[in-house]
Amino acid sequence: MPESVASRARLLEFPCEFPVKIMGACTEDFARTMLEVVLRHAPDFDPAAMQVRASGKGNYLSLTCTFRAHSQQQIDALYCELSAHPMVKVAL
Repeated sequence: MPESVASRARLLEFPCEFPVKIMGACTEDFARTMLEVVLRHAPDFDPAAMQVRASGKGNYLSLTCTFRAHSQQQIDALYCELSAHPMVKVAL
């Protein structure tokens, strides 16, 4: 296991509340589509807890989803799917 992954894993105690920020173009279905992705990996996430913020010019949306993470593998799988999604510009 690479040192950075091992170090990061030691910083978290599971289960824990874990925020993920997802940024993409402000389209009609961006928030709904990203919610579907989050729910695949965190089925107990409350959709009402999603924070949505538009950029200054309204071209981009930033979504923050804080979910109960049960393992590092769960977090990694979510980031992998988000990073590969064509609608996502950045996932933090």
